[in-house]
Amino acid sequence: MIRRALAVLLAALVLTAGAAQAAQATGYRYWSFWDRDGGSWSYASLGPSLSRPEDGDVQGFRFAVSEDSQDATRPRGAAEFSVICARTPARDGKKRVALVLDFGTAADAPSGERPPARRTVCARVAPDATTADALAAVAGPLRYDSNALLCAIDGYPRKGCGEQVASGEKPEATNTSSDDSEGGASVGLVAGAAAVVVLGGAAIWQARRRRG
Repeated sequence: MIRRALAVLLAALVLTAGAAQAAQATGYRYWSFWDRDGGSWSYASLGPSLSRPEDGDVQGFRFAVSEDSQDATRPRGAAEFSVICARTPARDGKKRVALVLDFGTAADAPSGERPPARRTVCARVAPDATTADALAAVAGPLRYDSNALLCAIDGYPRKGCGEQVASGEKPEATNTSSDDSEGGASVGLVAGAAAVVVLGGAAIWQARRRRG
């Protein structure tokens, strides 16, 4: 009976810890890259420096906090090539690529920064140009890290690159309480564990009483 009570206690502690970990799930603040397919966006299979769009293609970038590509936030607003490139006439020996640049929301912005307004641009570049080439032609300065990860478009954000962000983090927060800091137990976890311990102790006491 005592062993059974201990097993229940252990299982409850594991569930409590798992719930706390899920509540503190993390994401990454970064620029995601998208291809426009018909009327919808699909997460690009190649990075901007490897992708070679064709004339008439529409591609997008979105700055946001996401856990992974499945969770990534898509660019917002209309994205029609005929509209975006209406004032950029075709030219021999060049291709036109429509780009949607969505700088995201204040909630996803790094501390102390404000995202620029979403905009669309039409890049007229060489036929063999990559998406990175097209982006540099119309939305510089760009910033990359040592692993060629795109960190900033048109200088936004000023610093940081794909940093990990707690799901509940607020951009304006600069200090974290000791209860919620990395490596420390949250109040909810401590309270949950305490309750489980009390219940487990009661179960063990009851088992001993019955045996006696």
